[in-house]
Amino acid sequence: MIYLLDANVLIDSNRDYYPLSRVPEFWEWLLYYGQQGQVKIPIEIYEEIKDGNDDLAAWMKQEDVKNALLLNEDVGVATVADVIDQGYAPDLTDDEVEKIGRDPFLVAHALHQSVPRCVVTTEISKPSKQRANRKLPDVCRGVSVRTCNTFQFIRELDFSTNWNKP
Repeated sequence: MIYLLDANVLIDSNRDYYPLSRVPEFWEWLLYYGQQGQVKIPIEIYEEIKDGNDDLAAWMKQEDVKNALLLNEDVGVATVADVIDQGYAPDLTDDEVEKIGRDPFLVAHALHQSVPRCVVTTEISKPSKQRANRKLPDVCRGVSVRTCNTFQFIRELDFSTNWNKP
């Protein structure tokens, strides 16, 4: 299983649960599983985070972090277009496309099925939302991509604050 992280997972983790300066084990754990190929961030999502000006952005810009976490593959424009058509709506306006941002790229990367993939996000399903207001878990469900939240993710890969590299 490859876990593909949404930007909000890292942003919220750093801000609310596992600050870089207070819980370095979490970030070491992410790097370890990134090096093992089990935790990755598509370039489109990576750029969202590294373009910031905070501690998380500085961490993401480190060469070892980039090498460990960056998903080194391209996604086809046709696949992204299919995600937009099937997951949001086939006739989105330019404003709506701007509103959905880079999420369709994350879902498109998850559709690459050489190894099962799961999108990790802090967004919560809201099936009543339509078009550009759709939430990532609902978009993923519509195209048969598994999702989980941060806490499910850390349970599945067994993070703990006394984690030591195997």
